[in-house]
Amino acid sequence: MTSTDSFKAHGELQVGDKAYDIYRLVAVEGSETLPYSLKVLLENLLRTEDGANITADHIRALGGWDENAQPDTEIQFTPARVIMQDFTGVPCVVDLATMREAVADLGGNPEKINPLAPAELVIDHSVIIDVFGRSDAFERNVEIEYERNHERYKFLRWGQTAFDDFKVVPPGTGIVHQVNIEHLARTVMTRELDGRTVAYPDTCVGTDSHTTMVNGLGVLGWGVGGIEAEAAMLGQPVSMLIPRVVGFKLSGSVPQGATATDVVLTITEMLRKHGVVGKFVEFYGEGVGAVPLANRATIGNMSPEFGSTCAIFPIDDVTLEYLRLTGRSEESVALVEAYAKEQGMWLHAGPDQPEARYSERLELDLSTVVPSIAGPKRPQDRISLTAAKESFRKVLPTYVSHQEGDEGLASSFPASDPTPQGSPEGQNGGDKPAEQGSGLDRPTRRVPITIDGQATEVDHGIVAIASITSCTNTSNPSVMMAAAMLAKNAVDKGLTVAPWVKTSMAPGSKVVTGYYEKAGMWPYLEKLGFHLVGYGCTTCIGNSGPIIDEVSQAVNEHDLAVVSVLSGNRNFEGRINPDVKMNYLASPPLVIAYALAGTMDFDFDTDSLGTDHDGNDVFLKDIWPSPTDVESTIAGAISKKLFTDDYADVFAGDERWQSLPTPEGNTFDWDPESTYVRKPPYFDGMQMETTPVTDIEGARVLAKLGDSVTTDHISPAGAIKTESPAGRYLADHGVERKDFNSYGSRRGNHEIMIRGTFANIRLRNLLLDGVEGGFTRDFTRGGEQSTIFDASANYQAAGTPLVILAGKEYGSGSSRDWAAKGTALLGVRAVITESYERIHRSNLIGMGVLPLQFPEGQNADSLGLDGTETFAVSGVTELNEGRTPRTVRVVASKEGGEDVSFDAVLRIDTPGEADYYRNGGILQYVLRSLVK
Repeated sequence: MTSTDSFKAHGELQVGDKAYDIYRLVAVEGSETLPYSLKVLLENLLRTEDGANITADHIRALGGWDENAQPDTEIQFTPARVIMQDFTGVPCVVDLATMREAVADLGGNPEKINPLAPAELVIDHSVIIDVFGRSDAFERNVEIEYERNHERYKFLRWGQTAFDDFKVVPPGTGIVHQVNIEHLARTVMTRELDGRTVAYPDTCVGTDSHTTMVNGLGVLGWGVGGIEAEAAMLGQPVSMLIPRVVGFKLSGSVPQGATATDVVLTITEMLRKHGVVGKFVEFYGEGVGAVPLANRATIGNMSPEFGSTCAIFPIDDVTLEYLRLTGRSEESVALVEAYAKEQGMWLHAGPDQPEARYSERLELDLSTVVPSIAGPKRPQDRISLTAAKESFRKVLPTYVSHQEGDEGLASSFPASDPTPQGSPEGQNGGDKPAEQGSGLDRPTRRVPITIDGQATEVDHGIVAIASITSCTNTSNPSVMMAAAMLAKNAVDKGLTVAPWVKTSMAPGSKVVTGYYEKAGMWPYLEKLGFHLVGYGCTTCIGNSGPIIDEVSQAVNEHDLAVVSVLSGNRNFEGRINPDVKMNYLASPPLVIAYALAGTMDFDFDTDSLGTDHDGNDVFLKDIWPSPTDVESTIAGAISKKLFTDDYADVFAGDERWQSLPTPEGNTFDWDPESTYVRKPPYFDGMQMETTPVTDIEGARVLAKLGDSVTTDHISPAGAIKTESPAGRYLADHGVERKDFNSYGSRRGNHEIMIRGTFANIRLRNLLLDGVEGGFTRDFTRGGEQSTIFDASANYQAAGTPLVILAGKEYGSGSSRDWAAKGTALLGVRAVITESYERIHRSNLIGMGVLPLQFPEGQNADSLGLDGTETFAVSGVTELNEGRTPRTVRVVASKEGGEDVSFDAVLRIDTPGEADYYRNGGILQYVLRSLVK
């Protein structure tokens, strides 16, 4: 804690019979009218002021924040805790284990490598829906999960015992963000220091971009790469510029028929359109008090989808009610209330409360929200439900290849990729996903199949996957109970799910199972095939498992464009399932509705879902439950006891977890035969002194990419294909195809992850014409087509550095550290784009890769760059002299001898980032600091 206290902010807060040390914000001029989120940052600076990294000038700059200015003041934010999930958490623990050995090699004490802030990891990303639609699905999927992942789990068990202040929530418990809001989040933290109890706002960073879900509880937190999370665990503050804050005013209330999911999709569309990348979003206004906590968390969860750093709600009575409901102690709830009111962090603390300053303002009247879905490949592409059929028909031709015999296939329909090669629009999730096609006649390709002895036929647009999954919505009782009640009404009417639909229910925590059981809803869900398949991210992270065999065969033999409908937050190309081209996000009740419809080519207003027992047509409106009935059912089914029982011993795990063998010792005994956990090469040959950074000469383009290239495109989390470099590696190491598992599950093995970088099956590298997947041209072999990994190996053998060219929003999506780690290990020295998403840009710096940006209004195409050029970047060496140039000079030489020159913007935005780059990466910087 602070030893400086320039503002004499240190004081005492009495709550009941207990006294807490606090740092009062009123000590700083201007603090009263700061947005809530900046008040949290201000307290952080007051408490950690040391006169060096955090100074009185930093604190004054934050108190006197100019809401209209562009961010230019760097501050050091020290998060109270770190939260991880297993896909991104395993590499963190691998790196910490490797750092222990590196510290020893440099003559230091390996036990110095320990979390200095509480770190909690929830295993939720590894369960795959192999078994579905039957009563034993959950048990079988958990068994298979342990069989596949015992090496990783054994390693995490070692970490739990080897590192101080590191806890693991075992598999089969819940999704990290739901466990966070229901149990782990404190809202106000306490810490014992010199015999006194210090109280301060709960803040966190997490290795998953949807860490922002905890913003709904008034907790300031956001997703960072695993690289930054490791640094935060080791006591390194997060370097950031004081951001612009967007005030989002809410008024009115959600109308009947619309759900929290519809609100979220509307807000996502509005904020993505407005532009909030790198900004804080904060909700205020008279409508906020009427927004239930679960809805606030649902909105906060989607912050990465609209691009903001956070999307936060202040503390109020709704926050306290949720803390009580979820089993927090009365003492802690009383502290949250007293602390928030004392510090001016309470929503509507009084009629004389001044309105906060905001950089920009938006407003939504919640009564205008309508039922919606989003797709087919970006979460911000909202479609009102009434327009869903028309939108689907417009976009379908872009996913359908022309074949003889297509019924109703108009001659004007384009081929599967309507965008000319070389144009970024439409590439990798481009700008206009639902504007193609001509008219509403749609291509059809009816294929007869037999499923479980039942003859039927499938066509373009059938719903191959209907999955209630993902933290976004499974944490929200209003939409989860609405789904269950819709299922009950459907079953009572005699409706059934189409036979080609793979159905699944993956709740975010065991609490959902508890209230479903109390309300008697499971029989109805199961009757429609929505059996419990696991507690985890499942479909939303790409762990949908295979679609029904006969459907998969028809899809692949006849090139059918089929769809998934899921209640998740991500629907990027190639993410959900390799057989499924189009993916739509929807509320849980709409997931069930689409499973009943069986096709996306459906209008719920005019098309019947089937007939009832008397032969009457049944429409969606006939089975949609009323909000009043949903709320009364929730009130009778959810209690504090559900939460206290389920979280009573949350870190203990079941018998499977407890019986795992646990290695001992403060350093890990690496198994050279392991295909899951291997010691990475980041610190090989590292010395205490840094090596000067150099300019780039003679670089080749590894990939030229379009707009909206996500971290899924760069580092997929899903299935490993047999013929891919990663598949060949596993086969060479004796792993059978059935045991390949996913890229996400093998993130502890750098050999797999390097081979998986840029291996997404939907990636379109514009160096090649009409080719999808992880391929490029290898100019060490005369420009012949090659896998990206094999070309990289040839370039590295020849000593040739590499660059990536890309368009707008490069690196959007999950906070996936391997998207940066893999890029660096492939030999890429620089990435040149039109714009970046926040986390990936900082991760690239954290791995020693230079993030550059084309001049404003320019891109690769406008500059005439086709990717065959040789690149040189000069001006980088200025960083050695302690300066960070605004631009560097890029010269691209064409084979004919002509040059294309431009000044690229150097996106090293803070002095801290410059330090990381000079050290070769953030981990090297931390390691040297600890040894010194």
